[in-house]
Amino acid sequence: MPFDRGGRPGLLGTIARTAVISGTAQATSNAVNRRARARSERDYAAANVPEQAPPPPPAPPQPAPSAGAGGGHQLADQLTRLADLHASGVLTDEEFAAAKSRLLT
Repeated sequence: MPFDRGGRPGLLGTIARTAVISGTAQATSNAVNRRARARSERDYAAANVPEQAPPPPPAPPQPAPSAGAGGGHQLADQLTRLADLHASGVLTDEEFAAAKSRLLT
């Protein structure tokens, strides 16, 4: 008469099931550790970003030229200076337009 185990796995079945459970647990643990390491590296990098200096304030607009002799030459010089400031990025489009309209009015 054969030995009846009553539906339970034998020794090899128990070893195989234990190996599968252990492998699954190890794979899950590795994935969690990788995710935590990536998160901590990302947080460390974000916390250690050097602070950037704020951009310098825009240059104050020049006063309107007087109507005396050479006024047209001064106006051209001021418009050229404004255009240079705008091209270098010191003045935004809106600031450039406002300063230019103040000079021309």
